[in-house]
Amino acid sequence: MQAAYICETCGAQHAPSARPPDRCAICEDERQYVGWRGQRWTTLDELRAGHRADIRPEEPGLTGIGTEPSFAIGQRALLVETAGGNVLWDCVALLDGEIERAVRERGGLAAIAISHPHYYTAMVEYARAFDAPVYLHVADREWVMRPDDRLVFWDGDTRVLEPGVTLLRLGGHFAGGTVLHWADGQERRGALLSGDIVQVVQDRRWVSFMRSYPNLIPLPAATVQRMVAALEPYPFERLYGAWYERLVASDAKAAVERSAQRYARALK
Repeated sequence: MQAAYICETCGAQHAPSARPPDRCAICEDERQYVGWRGQRWTTLDELRAGHRADIRPEEPGLTGIGTEPSFAIGQRALLVETAGGNVLWDCVALLDGEIERAVRERGGLAAIAISHPHYYTAMVEYARAFDAPVYLHVADREWVMRPDDRLVFWDGDTRVLEPGVTLLRLGGHFAGGTVLHWADGQERRGALLSGDIVQVVQDRRWVSFMRSYPNLIPLPAATVQRMVAALEPYPFERLYGAWYERLVASDAKAAVERSAQRYARALK
């Protein structure tokens, strides 16, 4: 019997197979790591047996979807509600009845979009459950571990999903590293959903930028400057990172700009 095995370290679900894969290419890349106990696998059924949904309101029209206890990298997804259709930003490995009910009660999904390969996780399960396309930047296509017809590979630097919901390709952490600009967020002052392409740090007045977070590999200052320049046309008061409570609550655009300046000074 085949199963779509899930890597316990990064959460990536792989194509169905009769036995666990020999390796997870995402974890063997220098931006991630193979767990200290070696490559380990689980399945969605096993996850459902030992984990539950952690659903929290973030602000009007924005809901967090996480997993308790924490699994793999531990990020939470964000459900953005719009008049034209809802967008799920980033993904988690768990999909259970509670998550399905919460999403359907809020109007289902028109689209799914993911910042980078570390959060691809169970994107195909979500796409099939909600009959929604998954938007991934084509520059990261090689990291798809479970191909599916619902995956849409977009090119260029911007992609509008719904009015006021725009994907921005910044690069950095991955070549196709993407953030989502939500124009109506934070009382129409704008919100940026950044995953960890732009990383909210412990002092939440600041952010940072890295090629690898667990292995502490920095990015060149010129790359960071290009990332910030790509954000210049888009106003945002608040920035949501990849985990619950990781957010720059106000004046977020200025925080990104001053953080990039500090980053460049530290590399001199």
